[in-house]
Amino acid sequence: MSDALAVRLAPWLYTLALLVIWEIVVVVFQIPEFFLPPPTSVARAIYEYWPAIYRNSLVTLWSTLVGFLLAVAFGLALGLLVGWSRSIYAGLYPLMIGFNAIPKVAVVPILVLWFGIGFMPAMLTAFLISFFPIVVNVATGLATIEPELEDVLKALGASKLDIMRKVGIPRSLPYFFGSLKVAITLAFVGTVVSESVASNNGIGNLMLQAQAQFVVPLIFAGLVALAVEGIVMYWLMAVLERRMTGWAHRSGFAQA
Repeated sequence: MSDALAVRLAPWLYTLALLVIWEIVVVVFQIPEFFLPPPTSVARAIYEYWPAIYRNSLVTLWSTLVGFLLAVAFGLALGLLVGWSRSIYAGLYPLMIGFNAIPKVAVVPILVLWFGIGFMPAMLTAFLISFFPIVVNVATGLATIEPELEDVLKALGASKLDIMRKVGIPRSLPYFFGSLKVAITLAFVGTVVSESVASNNGIGNLMLQAQAQFVVPLIFAGLVALAVEGIVMYWLMAVLERRMTGWAHRSGFAQA
């Protein structure tokens, strides 16, 4: 087996091994299904509740994508602003750290008070939890331009805007596209947190209802649905990163 084929098969083989070990452990130690259902029970729950899982997965995916796209737009704009000057960086960065330190689940009741339950709190929670990594990475890419390089460019007649447009922004692109992989996974976390508190739809609400009825395999089926959506979106962000910033990675070390 070639190395390239082994790398491609590795995720599937490791996942299969995990499921087999999981099934064996549950059977051998006779773990009750309400505590830890085996993969076969989870698969049966996915088949049995597929219409509800599919419908709620689309709701979660839609809320996550809208919040994520808003985070990309605002995060990129704010990152460029913060990275524009050291004084703005020094002034806004502590405020952003303080805001990011607030647990987003504590913000959900405020969003419900303002917008009611449903799509808006879920979308805004996804936005709030995912835009910080984008801001930080873009600002870091801009703020790490060597002062000596800036001095040389200014001596050659380049303006601040020229330096940002021709050096700073290209330099920050690997940071930006790399941050998208982190942001999209965090967006799912924000959506599910909000759905479990303030929504009548979505995977978070479905899992909450399953918990109330002690249908534990359905809870794990919801986790599987979230994992699949997260993996697919992460993979899409990785493909986008590789296509847009492949020049920034050494051959053989481009992230997937």
